[in-house]
Amino acid sequence: MAAGFPPPGSLAVAAGANNIAVVIITGLSGSGKSTALAVFEDINFVTVDGLPVEFAASMAKMIREHGLDKYRGIALGMDLRQSDFLQGWGRALNDLTSQGIVPRVIFLEANNDVLLKRYATTRRPHPLEKEGLGLEQAMAQERYRLRHVRKSADLVMDTSSHSIHDLRRLIQTKWNMFSKLTRNLKIHLVTFGFKYGTPSEADMVFDLRFLPNPYFIPELKPLSGLDAPVRDYVLKNNPGRKFFIKLQAFMGFILKQNEKEGRYRLTVAIGCTGGRHRSVAVAEALAEAFREKNYFPTLEHRHLELG
Repeated sequence: MAAGFPPPGSLAVAAGANNIAVVIITGLSGSGKSTALAVFEDINFVTVDGLPVEFAASMAKMIREHGLDKYRGIALGMDLRQSDFLQGWGRALNDLTSQGIVPRVIFLEANNDVLLKRYATTRRPHPLEKEGLGLEQAMAQERYRLRHVRKSADLVMDTSSHSIHDLRRLIQTKWNMFSKLTRNLKIHLVTFGFKYGTPSEADMVFDLRFLPNPYFIPELKPLSGLDAPVRDYVLKNNPGRKFFIKLQAFMGFILKQNEKEGRYRLTVAIGCTGGRHRSVAVAEALAEAFREKNYFPTLEHRHLELG
């Protein structure tokens, strides 16, 4: 297969109404597979990391028979962490094909210098080091062993020059299979801290500095808007509760008007002082509300770790 991306709607073959999209994310250790899986989780895929390769067909069958209507597909992270990955790779693809499913394979890689830096940062062992190899030897051996998997991939992505956020955006840009299944308007929510600067790419900016600030509550200060206590503090009491009701109504009107104008993408920036508490809580809740209306927004918490 060529290392290009399949056109919209080609993900599953026409084998009846019970088709399910299956994406296999593989590649070199440290190249960003966990980030790629998170992207698919955000667009309502069932994601499983480290699944033994022989279980791929069983997983697809289970999801198809028990709740396909709830999910857009399955994204499976597979690599050499499973000792029988290479031996079972071909058989797993054949088993999926026998169900009428053509899985799409994304292969992630990066250059050795970048991978070495990432391992130095995370301090996690390479999966092949357990064979008694040094880190650089393990990286070279992994690249060699996966060469045939790489050749069969639908998409090969070099993540050497990409940050986590860059990689998320790249995958989101290339993965356009939802153009026929969901609304055409793509929404990107960016949270930020005003003290660090407003996102220049924003089409709309909301300033949440008028809401009560969890930063000044000792037990909430070390948390973020990803944590339930912070979200409850921001959204379950006024003025946050009333504001969010009005925000949903306003955004519903705005989205419909943008769709009528044929707009493809809308970037909405939501800011507070540090970009850690109020903006993150509201953006997470807004993304959930959008999903209920068949929009599948992408989320980027730009200053979460700085605020």
